[in-house]
Amino acid sequence: MHAITIPEPGGPEALVWDEVPDPVPGEGEVLVEVVASAVNRADIMQRQGYYDPPPGASAYPGLECSGRIAALGPNVSGWSVGDEVCALLAGGGYAERVVVPAGQLLPVPEGVDLRWAAALPEVVSTVWSNVFMIAHLRPGETLLVHGGSSGIGTMAIQLGKAVGAKVAVTAGTKEKLDFCAELGADVLVNYREQDFVEEVKAATDGAGADVILDNMGAKYLDRNVQVLAVNGRLAIIGMQGGVKGELNIGALLAKRAAISATSLRARPLAEKAAIVAAVREHVWPLIAQGHVRPVVDRELPMAEAAQAHRVVEASDHIGKVLLVTG
Repeated sequence: MHAITIPEPGGPEALVWDEVPDPVPGEGEVLVEVVASAVNRADIMQRQGYYDPPPGASAYPGLECSGRIAALGPNVSGWSVGDEVCALLAGGGYAERVVVPAGQLLPVPEGVDLRWAAALPEVVSTVWSNVFMIAHLRPGETLLVHGGSSGIGTMAIQLGKAVGAKVAVTAGTKEKLDFCAELGADVLVNYREQDFVEEVKAATDGAGADVILDNMGAKYLDRNVQVLAVNGRLAIIGMQGGVKGELNIGALLAKRAAISATSLRARPLAEKAAIVAAVREHVWPLIAQGHVRPVVDRELPMAEAAQAHRVVEASDHIGKVLLVTG
């Protein structure tokens, strides 16, 4: 088969479409014939040499895919060869075939194109686990989503609205904010021109955000604490704004607030399987009912992964960029 390899870390040109050995499913695993994968920021970090796959995972980038089951490993039940699926991966999605633990498989949701299903597993699992399983967003609360036009952001907007929350977003252009509004965002903040602390407090009569989904890390830490409501929850899922920041513990204590920081890739298989099961139970019906949908900016051939990385690094997209094999 062919896969995107990274012989040496570097820029987008470091991604090489090469012939590699076929993977073989082991105990409790399935082999998926990949139709599409999606580009995530973690793939870019891996290409740059900053984010190695966890032990035992494929060395090829790609944290989600869609396709058809080509073979079953020992002791796999509930799935059949030929089933159309999408999957949460620890790596290996940028390839024609990938091995997946059965607990990380999902059926393609009703009404979703097989290719576009590749845009779902990573973002839905990330948003559901952080915003709902950890931060416990409730109806009537305010959710602040940084990077509202990203793959994560577009999903967080839709899920927040689906449960009856008020959703505020930050983005850097009018076009992106307009798209967020189309998805249901209530408060639109252009972070290049406005202060999100002031805007969110003004929109909530001074109360602030009950839950914040943050992809920036250090750069936004102090202001995120400022804008948190009493009993607020800050969920940090990225470090685009740096890894070290100063935390005002007094302000956090005064608000009886909480901060969590998580990643998905290196979690134990059992934890990933529990998240995937929760996604299937709670989110898949919302997709089937038309309340939530994947947002795809463009599709590129998988062999052109370098160009896809350039698009994502430049933030020249809304939603997800897909890599397709056919």
